[in-house]
Amino acid sequence: SFTFTPSGDGTQVTWTMTGENKGIGKVFALFMNMDKMVGADFEKGLASLAGAVKQRQA
Repeated sequence: SFTFTPSGDGTQVTWTMTGENKGIGKVFALFMNMDKMVGADFEKGLASLAGAVKQRQA
């Protein structure tokens, strides 16, 4: 989900992913750094969102 909050001259975007962590996924999460695994995808998605906003403003 996305939350948009006015901030200064721009907008702060909060991107949240939720879901259930059961079975093997729960075990996997104990040993893996999930932030490191999906961090690049978050950055790419936020850059894409910023590009879409700039196009719309033009």
